[in-house]
Amino acid sequence: MDFSDDHFALFGLPRRQALDELALEGHYRDIQALVHPDKHAHLPDADRRRAMQWATRVNEAYLTLKSPLRRAEYLLRLLGHDPQIEYNTAMSADFLMHQMELREAVEEARQGGDGDALDRMHRQMKKEMQVQHVALAEALDRRNDHVGGAEIVRQLMFQEKLLHEIDEALEIIEA
Repeated sequence: MDFSDDHFALFGLPRRQALDELALEGHYRDIQALVHPDKHAHLPDADRRRAMQWATRVNEAYLTLKSPLRRAEYLLRLLGHDPQIEYNTAMSADFLMHQMELREAVEEARQGGDGDALDRMHRQMKKEMQVQHVALAEALDRRNDHVGGAEIVRQLMFQEKLLHEIDEALEIIEA
């Protein structure tokens, strides 16, 4: 293994948004078995530190590739495209309006204690995000559309935040 490998190379996977998650999981377990610090506890300090660095690197790479959103952001950066997450908030008016309407509906359901409505919104958001994930793989893997892919990444960030708000509202109601 080479410490300078990107996350995809570390796991022997192609640089693609569409990823074989079972292969990722298997490669992760195999590599983690080799570098886990407990396997190196009997070695000198320098070797134990190196094992710890490898374990940390493998965990970070795995968590990045496991998350479709984090994977897309990482892949875009590898391909030399800044997704402009921190400062580009330009999105279609329709998308933003839909997000506002959903946020208002979440707040109304939370205040009204309507767990059924929140469950429906949760399922709806998951479906919408699944469509976005397919579009993201299409943009990045098939069309090499980095600008379009970056826009989808930014939209997915909004959607993940809203999904988290729905989950929090459900927790409050169920408590």
